[in-house]
Amino acid sequence: MMKIDEKQNLQKIATKVRMGVIEGVYNAKSGHPGGSLSSADIMTYLYFKQMNIDPANPKAEKRDRLVLSKGHAAPVLYSVLAHRGYFDVELLKTLRHVDSILQGHPDMKKIPGVDMSSGSLGQGVSAAVGMALSAKHFGDDYKVYALLGDGEIEEGQVWEAAMFASHKKLNNLTVIVDNNNLQIDGSIDEVNSPYPIDEKFKAFGFEVAVINGNDMDEIDAAMQKVGTFDKPYAIIANTVKGKGVSFMENQVGWHGSAPNEEQYNAAMAELESALAAL
Repeated sequence: MMKIDEKQNLQKIATKVRMGVIEGVYNAKSGHPGGSLSSADIMTYLYFKQMNIDPANPKAEKRDRLVLSKGHAAPVLYSVLAHRGYFDVELLKTLRHVDSILQGHPDMKKIPGVDMSSGSLGQGVSAAVGMALSAKHFGDDYKVYALLGDGEIEEGQVWEAAMFASHKKLNNLTVIVDNNNLQIDGSIDEVNSPYPIDEKFKAFGFEVAVINGNDMDEIDAAMQKVGTFDKPYAIIANTVKGKGVSFMENQVGWHGSAPNEEQYNAAMAELESALAAL
């Protein structure tokens, strides 16, 4: 288990990351806050504790890689990259602006720290599998992580990639599913249920952990096992859509809606209060 001060520090960063999400989406007047907020704890842990990365050298050959397969959650990736030092936090206010590098989906050619352009659901995990296979082929020891949405795994390409990863024994690949149970059209169990997600990944040959994806201790326990298996690893992270902003939590309408000024002020005040309490 993590030390209390380390856990508290990560929780503080995650709260700042959430504030960056709200800042970006509000200034863009569009975007996807719900699934960005739900995955903020996982993304914070990855970039501030788990991954071997260097903001001063974002293209280092031996760095760990992350593919945001659910590319519409770009606000959380941008926020965590900014707070990690890849670019100025003030740039988050330019989300989706015409002349900004921070567009609606990640662009690896323009944004420092982005390892793969993504957005077409189902395709990102295939790119992550390719990266992991390349590492095995060339004898590199970097690890590859892919963050998927639970609605995204309704795509058949996800399971083709899973089958291939298992066949090639890509134990340097960790797939994380942000299981907040809400997608753009409603709850995933009503739209096109992929449940039981854990059993499906097990059937495709993955080692599997099921955790509370908004709990740093549980995230830590699951991440400590990365690379210890002889097969790819799937972490099913049960999360709350809109986590951290009470009026957004578990509300499908916040999948792809931006807050107005009153909602922005309320969300930022709530997050600032949470930060002060840590």
